[in-house]
Amino acid sequence: MNFIKFITSKTFLKQIGFAILALIILVILALQYLKITTNHGEFVMVPDLSKKSLREVEEIVEKADLNYVVLDSTNYNPDYPRFSVIEQNPKANKEVKKGRKIYLTINPSGYRKVSVPNVIQVTKRNAESMLKAVGLNVGKVSYINEIGKDMVYYVRYEGENILPGHQLPKTTEVELVCGNGNDAAVVVE
Repeated sequence: MNFIKFITSKTFLKQIGFAILALIILVILALQYLKITTNHGEFVMVPDLSKKSLREVEEIVEKADLNYVVLDSTNYNPDYPRFSVIEQNPKANKEVKKGRKIYLTINPSGYRKVSVPNVIQVTKRNAESMLKAVGLNVGKVSYINEIGKDMVYYVRYEGENILPGHQLPKTTEVELVCGNGNDAAVVVE
């Protein structure tokens, strides 16, 4: 019975009213603080940094009140200048807050180097597949007098014979020197 009288008393109801009022004031102050510190409703447009060098990126990003972070380079793309931006996150023309970091992926200076696989004494067809698998292209195929028809005897790059394991830039064209099926020791008169 005392508990019910206490809950319905003017003192208790007054204290509940003060607590609710204090809570409302606290919530309003917290929301105003967040609005001020997060720049609510204030946005800047992300500039298009595609194909720009890091020097250009620095100037553009500084003018836009943004920051940037270089994530990494990717596979070489010949459509973009060396050491230029290939990708950015967030994308161009998106609205972001001032000071936001723009994450950049940079085009490397060239194709990475790959090792020439051992295609000596392998058929031309298999050699082409093995070379293509590592990123090399077969350009010219020439033939010499050797008994193994379409058997690879040499791999050449810029007119020089190269050995397996030689490092070449990816997408380089190599020449295969194959046998034509004629025995080199037999002289036809």
